[in-house]
Amino acid sequence: MDLKTEEIVSVLDHEAFAAKHMPDLGHDVKEFQVFHWKLQGWKKLERKLTSPEFDCGGHKWRILLFPFGNSNGPRGDFVSIYLDSANTKGTGKDWHVCAQFALVISNSQDPTIYTTSHAHHWFIPEESDWGFTRFKDLRRLFQHQPGRGRPTIEGGSVVVSAYVRVLDDPTDVMWHTTSSSYDSKKQTGYVGLQNQGATGYMNSLLQSLFHTHYFRKVVYQIPTEDEDLIESTSLALQRVFYRLQTSDKPVGTNELTKSLGLTSLDSFLQHDVGEFNRVLQDKLEPKMKGTDAEGAIAKLFFGKMKTSTECVNVFYEAIKIQRFNNIQLNVKGIKTLYESFQDYVAVETLDGENKYQTDEFGLQDARKRITFQSLPPVLHLQLKRYEYDMQRKATVKINDRFEFPFEIDLDEFLDETVDRSKPWKYKLHGVLVHSGELDDGHYFAFIKPDRDTRWHKFDDDRVTPVTDREVLEENYSEKPLDGVVPQMLVNQTKRSTNAYMLVYIRETAIDEVLAPLAEEDTPPHLRRRLNEEHIQMIEARKREREEQYLTVKVITDVTFSLHQGFDLAVFDETNGSLSDLPTFRVLKQETYSVFKSRVAQHFGCPESQIRLWVLANRMNKTVRPDTTIPENEPSLTVEMIRDNFASHLGNLDLRLYLDILPDSSRVGYPSPLAGNVVIMIFLKYFDTTQQSLFGLGKVHMPRVGKVRDLIPIINERMKWIPGTPLKLYEEVKPGMIEPVRPKYTFGMSEIQDGDIICFQLETSGKEVRDLKSRGLYSNPPQFYEFLRNRVMKPDERKESPAKSGSPREDQNAVSGETLEVTRTP
Repeated sequence: MDLKTEEIVSVLDHEAFAAKHMPDLGHDVKEFQVFHWKLQGWKKLERKLTSPEFDCGGHKWRILLFPFGNSNGPRGDFVSIYLDSANTKGTGKDWHVCAQFALVISNSQDPTIYTTSHAHHWFIPEESDWGFTRFKDLRRLFQHQPGRGRPTIEGGSVVVSAYVRVLDDPTDVMWHTTSSSYDSKKQTGYVGLQNQGATGYMNSLLQSLFHTHYFRKVVYQIPTEDEDLIESTSLALQRVFYRLQTSDKPVGTNELTKSLGLTSLDSFLQHDVGEFNRVLQDKLEPKMKGTDAEGAIAKLFFGKMKTSTECVNVFYEAIKIQRFNNIQLNVKGIKTLYESFQDYVAVETLDGENKYQTDEFGLQDARKRITFQSLPPVLHLQLKRYEYDMQRKATVKINDRFEFPFEIDLDEFLDETVDRSKPWKYKLHGVLVHSGELDDGHYFAFIKPDRDTRWHKFDDDRVTPVTDREVLEENYSEKPLDGVVPQMLVNQTKRSTNAYMLVYIRETAIDEVLAPLAEEDTPPHLRRRLNEEHIQMIEARKREREEQYLTVKVITDVTFSLHQGFDLAVFDETNGSLSDLPTFRVLKQETYSVFKSRVAQHFGCPESQIRLWVLANRMNKTVRPDTTIPENEPSLTVEMIRDNFASHLGNLDLRLYLDILPDSSRVGYPSPLAGNVVIMIFLKYFDTTQQSLFGLGKVHMPRVGKVRDLIPIINERMKWIPGTPLKLYEEVKPGMIEPVRPKYTFGMSEIQDGDIICFQLETSGKEVRDLKSRGLYSNPPQFYEFLRNRVMKPDERKESPAKSGSPREDQNAVSGETLEVTRTP
């Protein structure tokens, strides 16, 4: 960023500079070091320079400087600069270091004139350097900074500095957990559960039950050898548990939901976790009768409470004993779990219009109190995060801050008749969390699998180790205590994250409840059946590869125009229901020329006017057109296209985009000038009034053209008045929808073939406020975030929330002037 006059800080004032330009990430710092490197004669510098090494946090570092840009960017336009870990040679494959850094170029005579940008990175041998390909427009470094009277580079002399904080990584995977290369099984020993659309609530509870080892063991004791999988919840649950034990990949839950009578549409609707738990237990308990597992659910999860109602003016007392399998505790206006228990057992006075009706004495003033006659070994506490608001006439979520401990003593809440020979201390085993609002959000769980294993976060298909702070402080909710601001709340806007169910295990029962399972605890028929199915699946896939035919799915401008979501279409069921695309069953040996002719005939287009692109899975979890199929190879077959151009995708079918080439005279297609590199860009319109997306097809633009050149094309296609002001955004990756700079070229913006520009009409402040007041979204980033996290309705089953993934291949951080962070080539 450029330094403003009113924010003067010297590069040599290390603490002040770091405080200003390196935000606190909320992690402990191992070591902080600053390195300065003075250079002379900038215009005569070599293409690539490497600084002397310096030490920080037990590692050696150096600066990589490309004074005139590296090969990833337009040479000569931008300075490229990176921080490089210099001691990765000879390190093991598991070596990594987490570092936050700022790179600076400053005036050698005046250290208050500088340009800087910061980032943080998980440095590994394969990604040992990280930084900024377009750190700064080189011309601007030679120009006077506003209000300062002198440039950053003056007389060819500069100082290049690196500010480095090496951070503690208590989980050993910090910042790696969102990467596409992250392997839950390898990193933690556990795997996650696939989300069917909105089944995160179920996944959270299933993981909690799976890691309650005693429960898993008794589920395995249910005889299911002769059960029908479609109807048997017991067998379906056994299969889920066994796969969680043995699989290397996320486990599906379709069999279980079908056995419970949940349709595919139910999978897109949020349900109450307590109700789901009750239904599951009701299905299992009858199957346990007459077996070694009989009574195990009651023994594990059920307690008894006594309600005593005593009249004030007459001698009359009524006592009622009830079983419970969870305790629902108030949250609103209560600060801690201990206080909530106090509130639960507080004496209630029954008088006035609320007098107690006795059999003998009619209505009487009375006092009612609750005590617990027994508490179960595994205690489920449901926090009442929802209530009906009379003024709004709707159910609302309560986001009051509510603290809970790792350990709690419940002795004082027990009835006087309870055996106290052993303490009634409970240790926290699981925290089920909801992030979002009542009708929209995401569920996940924090679980401590046993006494010695650290806490882990189970977030659908991803399992990550976490810190104690993430388990407690970050799930207390959005209202911090005085002077305490949890890191996860620093950038929080309207969304809230809080615990809604707590699982505690009585300390004296932990060794029994969490005892590891032996091999003989798993039913032999279950192991045999699933192993046979696994072998059959492998053989089926092998046969499919050897079949004569393969499937070809084609995206067209029509299917793109109807798509409501990220990318051009949905191909992965984990991201929602598959898009309904034109599909061809094609002989593998059919030549491309014959297949192309069939495609042209099917869509009614001249064969000479179409070309087909192979779609690729990019590393940043986008699916975009990657390369055109060669037109001049008569022997090229469809199978060869799949094997040569799409084999790395890991798909058995072929996915293509149909590009119908317009006449060169039409808007959006540049003249074929000499040396004019043309790229294909897709346009998507976000309509704030309809709260929907509309694919406007694509345009072919010269790479040297400016992003703003799209505006007149869009206005003409939308039949808007010329000059209508627009805002442009790029679909970089799920969870990253970023504004683009109209004055930059497509090359400078790193926009390439297949990239998507989303546009909207400029909105006034009044329009934004009006949309917000109606619960609507005023820009694409907000709307895409809604699509990622929404609760699906039956008529919306074409799409489902997408999970945020790894950064874009060539864009891994932003700071200052939205500078893109990339690795060196």
